[in-house]
Amino acid sequence: MASNELAEEESVVAPELAFKPSDVPLATPLSWPIVDQDGALLRERGASIANEDERRFLFAHFKPRRKETTVAGATSAQPESETPLPSSLPEMHLPIGALLGVRSLIGMGRPMHPARVIGFAPNQVLFITPPAANGKAAPIELNENLDIVAIASQAVYRFTCTVEALCSNPFHYIVLSKPGAIRRLRERRSIRVRAHLAVRHGTEANEAWDGVGLADGVSVLGLSLATTSALGRIGERLRLSFWVTSGEIETLIETRAVIRNLQAHEKHKELVAHGLEFDVLEPSMQTALKAFVFDRQDDVYIWSSMTRA
Repeated sequence: MASNELAEEESVVAPELAFKPSDVPLATPLSWPIVDQDGALLRERGASIANEDERRFLFAHFKPRRKETTVAGATSAQPESETPLPSSLPEMHLPIGALLGVRSLIGMGRPMHPARVIGFAPNQVLFITPPAANGKAAPIELNENLDIVAIASQAVYRFTCTVEALCSNPFHYIVLSKPGAIRRLRERRSIRVRAHLAVRHGTEANEAWDGVGLADGVSVLGLSLATTSALGRIGERLRLSFWVTSGEIETLIETRAVIRNLQAHEKHKELVAHGLEFDVLEPSMQTALKAFVFDRQDDVYIWSSMTRA
């Protein structure tokens, strides 16, 4: 049943369980869950695909397939422990490969560009890859002072460094001074990570779901939702329903959200991107979203949200 492009399949779902649109009934409770190719839950057992537009959207932006079993629920909320503010590089516990956001301290409002930690020295000198901007190395000058945000194992930190050397042998890398003015940001709450989730949406005026959209960026505070047309005006509220997965745990998130911005989608010009901010989430849902973001910490792509923490 699977086409050639779906031949490479992970262990979550067998290739022969891939769907054609005609395999998915409309307005009929499903007798099995539908997942995307990466195992992300699109529709739970007993849910339904409302109409042809919704089914067409799912097959245009996802690769629906059948999953025989699913695990529902969420991990119990765990209190976030308070830790002393680190005063040195070792106390931040930055691993090799840790993701960084880097920008110059000269000028205001400059974007942060991603880089990675590649090494340390006993004197706390830090070695990083050149920060990238649109696939190219961002301009960095010798003796330039940098503002840096770093994702460590337990928290997100912000500090400053000075560029001590720009090296090109045996590869391009940057040598930074010992970090100074270290402070801890709001854990991982404000980090947004890439996602590929099917989200049901509706208005507050009725209980029916109006359609389905694609969430391609998620944080504990909100998400970016792409749909075929604008769902409302800035300041209006929507109802949302979607599933997130962390490990073997799948959790249904049902909440309301406020439209904070509207714009054309960057990659899919035929879609409208909505910047949505969640209303207050139940503790179990908040924990599930934190776990989802934590699992995808290497795919952070919006650094500016962290710098306002």
